[in-house]
Amino acid sequence: MSTALPPADQLLYKPEEAAAVLRFGRSTVYELMAEGVLKYVKRGRSRRIRRSDLEAYVNSLEPQSN
Repeated sequence: MSTALPPADQLLYKPEEAAAVLRFGRSTVYELMAEGVLKYVKRGRSRRIRRSDLEAYVNSLEPQSN
């Protein structure tokens, strides 16, 4: 499996690619999708995550204060 990140101008990401961009595990991305926290589109059996939905998810994260 490649650890290279997908191109920045990519519009749709496979869950595995989204995991690489977010620096999360693949299973974490699937869990976020199942919980409805991370939106995705489905075409047949394929799931893809829009770049804008990845950005919206990241922007919704609350920073931790110590």
